[in-house]
Amino acid sequence: MKRFAAVFVLCLAAIAPWTYAQDLPDFAALVEKQGPAVVNISTVQTVRENAVMQPFPGVPGDPFFEFFRRMVPPQSVPRQYQTQSLGSGFIISPDGYILTNAHVVEGADEVTVKLAGKRELKAKVVGADERTDVALIKINASSLPTVRLGDPGQLRVGEWVVAIGSPFGFENTVTQGIVSAKGRALSQENYVPFIQTDVAINPGNSGGPLFNLKGEVVGINSQIYSRTGGFMGLSFAIPIDVAMDVANQLKASGKVSRGYLGVVIQEVTKELAESFGLPKIEGALVAGVVEKSPAARGGLEPSDVILKFNGKAVDSASDLPRLIGAAKPGKQVDMEVWRKGGVKKISVQMAEPPADRNGAGGAADRDKDATRLGLLLRELSADQRRQLGVSGGLLVEGVRNAAAQAGLRPGDLILAVNNMDVKTVAQFNQVLAQFPKGRNVALLVRRGNAMNYVPIRIDGK
Repeated sequence: MKRFAAVFVLCLAAIAPWTYAQDLPDFAALVEKQGPAVVNISTVQTVRENAVMQPFPGVPGDPFFEFFRRMVPPQSVPRQYQTQSLGSGFIISPDGYILTNAHVVEGADEVTVKLAGKRELKAKVVGADERTDVALIKINASSLPTVRLGDPGQLRVGEWVVAIGSPFGFENTVTQGIVSAKGRALSQENYVPFIQTDVAINPGNSGGPLFNLKGEVVGINSQIYSRTGGFMGLSFAIPIDVAMDVANQLKASGKVSRGYLGVVIQEVTKELAESFGLPKIEGALVAGVVEKSPAARGGLEPSDVILKFNGKAVDSASDLPRLIGAAKPGKQVDMEVWRKGGVKKISVQMAEPPADRNGAGGAADRDKDATRLGLLLRELSADQRRQLGVSGGLLVEGVRNAAAQAGLRPGDLILAVNNMDVKTVAQFNQVLAQFPKGRNVALLVRRGNAMNYVPIRIDGK
């Protein structure tokens, strides 16, 4: 009997690995069929800057050198050089429309697309949307292979997914993993409910597709979370339905139209929920209402907690910007808010964001209003200052570059630069102009009821 048991155990040990291997998915057929629609994208950008040149050569410390250095200031000499970058993309139509990330083609003077057959074609940027990091580019070609689009809403946490891209320039690299979470909100990206995965994503993967096991694209690989600059098991993809909505608008008009409500919001904490008598910790707390905005005209008030927007629940403050952005300007939207111990229904008519009015609102137009730190700022009205209990300050409406890296986000209130209070955008820029490139400045930032100094390095000219 013991001999029979031993033989039985050995048989199970031999069979178990085979059974486990049979349960693992085979990605080969998916890659063979969908891989030809994935492309490599390379860009060239001309960078222009001023270099500081010392008119008198010499050795620092030498008395003659120091004398002439003080008498004749250094000269600023313009120079330019080219930088190159790599990314990925995928073909969504046979006539050459390609989706990728906005940061892949940002500032590019020349965009080249390499197809699966090694053919290279010049591409033009149809449009790019920084707020979702989605760009649409076009090559002159026909009868191209295309990807199949899936429904991110059907994704399940734990489901297998596959990425194809060009990490570090290694074209058509395939990596796999699972869906780690859905609907992730990142501090610098308020308009995207990211798909989080553990698929290996590295520089060069940006803009590439994320496939489900049906061979359907469910997202665009956009960014990673890392302390080292390399992959650490946390990668994020833009849901394809969000990306296609942006792409369709870019194709139709070259820009993206979003709704605007005009509120400053903050997260509802346990203590705040108890203070306002909320039965659950949910919603977005209105900390301020912009004067003459849709929110003001609709009757929203500071201390209101928005529970539902356009029929959809607002579980946390991070949900609201996406819902507002999805509501088109001119649309009448119903909301449910918690006010003074009860639920109240409010109706508002959405408008265009202030930066998008009078034909403005594309990436180039926003750049003109951005500060050296990559901030799009708006001055507070007297009524707003009174409601927020401040004497000055600037409202953050857009974030990119150094400001995004420092963790600032729309809705923050900047009260001071170092120890200097700021009330106007012109004053803010004047203060920054006193500091050279590479210098760190400290911004006094109010977020909700908390205030902190945030150090930011000045990278702009």
